[in-house]
Amino acid sequence: MAHPRKKQKPATPPPPLRGDTGGEPGRVSPYRTFTRETWAGLRADTPLPLEPAEIERLRGLNERLPVSEMVEIYLPLSRLLNLYVHAIQDLFAATQDFLGISDRKVPFVIGIGGSVAVGKSTTARVLQALLARWPNSPQVDLVTTDGFLHPNAVLEERGLMRRKGFPESYDRGALLRFLSQVKSGKSAVQAPVYSHLSYDIIPGGAVTVDRPDILIVEGLNVLQTGDAPPDGKTVPFVSDFFDFAIYVDAETEVIERWYVERFMQLRQTAFMDPEAYFHRHTKLTEEQALATALDLWRGINQVNLEANILPTRQRADLILVKDPDHLVERIELRRL
Repeated sequence: MAHPRKKQKPATPPPPLRGDTGGEPGRVSPYRTFTRETWAGLRADTPLPLEPAEIERLRGLNERLPVSEMVEIYLPLSRLLNLYVHAIQDLFAATQDFLGISDRKVPFVIGIGGSVAVGKSTTARVLQALLARWPNSPQVDLVTTDGFLHPNAVLEERGLMRRKGFPESYDRGALLRFLSQVKSGKSAVQAPVYSHLSYDIIPGGAVTVDRPDILIVEGLNVLQTGDAPPDGKTVPFVSDFFDFAIYVDAETEVIERWYVERFMQLRQTAFMDPEAYFHRHTKLTEEQALATALDLWRGINQVNLEANILPTRQRADLILVKDPDHLVERIELRRL
């Protein structure tokens, strides 16, 4: 078993600068670190456009999403992203004027990465809902990279079923082509669809992305890097298409607890469907189910986290760090 990350003892911060806690004394960091309280102050009276029932629908299984989380964390974040979108749109317009051309609109792409069970899907849904409610009413689409996993038949053939979610389990070429087409301003670009019920790609299933103002791409390895092409010409990384990248983080032992709790809840809900891939787990005793959940976490998901996902944390533009109660306790924003 790989050892979980040890919690770092918080250092005494220097005097804050406009909400910035400054990080560790004597250590140069590319990030400004904000406490929950200072980050909430950056909301600037932005109103919450969602009703409690809407917020509840956005919440993931076994997660907390109180109104305070929306107001103190996600409203300031949506405000920041809205500013970024407008800045990029202005730059795009200025470039068109310079070149003397009139080109098609190109979406602002936001990447959201992090471990299984850390809550990145909820973050993606919340941001989609909030960004679409800004006064200019942008069109905001959401795509998960699960749809670009190889079908189970291919994974079985390659001996990769216990490597599902690892970089090699994805059709990276298809994902890069999809993002390239989206970023080229192409209309009606299709992405495959994944079913968590069948634990497989839906044959013939597709979601269409038709030149939205904003596209959110959520997945485990969206910030993953690899070997650069020897000719220096091919676009090698998914994150090369991102205008802004977010990493959702928590201590490894905390994510393990969330994963196990979610697994045990799914045994009483989604797994009860006879068509569910994991329906067999409903026949296990409580003790057997707990052992299975721990095996899946420690043998697959924790290995993937520590080998492939966690090392990409520092490639994000913004990091949301969660406490054991699933609430964001601090925010790290990359300096410009």
